[in-house]
Amino acid sequence: MKAIVYKKYGLPDVLHLEEVEKPAPRDEEVLVKVHAASINAGDWHLLTGDPFPMRLMGVGLFTPKNTILGADIAGQVEVVGRKVQQFKPGDAVFGDIFGLGSGSFAEYVSVPESVLAKKPPIISFEEAAAVPVAAVTALQGLRDKGHLQSGQKVLINGASGGVGTCAIQIAKAFGAEVTAVCSTSNLEIATSIGADHVIDYTQEDFTENEQQYDLILAVNGYRLLSAYKRALTPNGIYVFVGGLPAQIIQSLFLGPLMSKSNGRKMTSSQKKVNQKDLLVIRDLLADGKIKPVIDACYPLCETTEAFRYFGKGHTHGKVVITI
Repeated sequence: MKAIVYKKYGLPDVLHLEEVEKPAPRDEEVLVKVHAASINAGDWHLLTGDPFPMRLMGVGLFTPKNTILGADIAGQVEVVGRKVQQFKPGDAVFGDIFGLGSGSFAEYVSVPESVLAKKPPIISFEEAAAVPVAAVTALQGLRDKGHLQSGQKVLINGASGGVGTCAIQIAKAFGAEVTAVCSTSNLEIATSIGADHVIDYTQEDFTENEQQYDLILAVNGYRLLSAYKRALTPNGIYVFVGGLPAQIIQSLFLGPLMSKSNGRKMTSSQKKVNQKDLLVIRDLLADGKIKPVIDACYPLCETTEAFRYFGKGHTHGKVVITI
């Protein structure tokens, strides 16, 4: 089968289309013919090997351990292992296969049935591939770490990317009043998917306008934790789900200390692959409460160009790879 392979860390030029062995499913696995995948920030970090401490977490110190990138997947079941119970050949599925040893930028993957869900018929394979990582990241950050409740005021900083566009829609589905922070060119997109208020970060600093929020989800964009804290209500919660390395360090080490000084809580959320949460996202997709936002689609043979575009950092929604 064809797959996008990289054998050393670097920029997109290290990605190459190659012929590799087609996987065979084990007893608890299904073989999926991939129709679409999408690029996430985690793929970029694995491609570049940056930040360096990430390499100490089992991905490969000097060269990548797993040579095929890609976590989001949407496709059709071709073969099922003898112990598989949830799926049969022909089923359209989608899911997050991060950390399973081989990625989704390939014609086929063989993965446990526990990481997949059936694709809602009302969305395309491209749309399905745009949501697993981003939507589950947003869901777990808002619901599990942010304890989101109906009627709360929620701010999404970095609202135009994959996680941000999903977070706007999930927060609205939970009954929140949503403020989206993004650049000038993305204000219309944020409004079109449900944001009640939009703030152009090139024109206004939301931490300085005296507005306060019950929950702030920090997806992208750098702000001091003290500034975020100032923008929270007395019992508000700040949840970090992505951003610059400096933001990661602050959230992990300063957040717990700052949370002790008053009722405001500063915490972080790391996505966990979870079929139960994927099923929640499936239902939201089926009900039309999440509409995937796709910036661009590239064929598998142009994955290098897709990563170059993604690496510029100005995408709105997701960059999808079609296979």
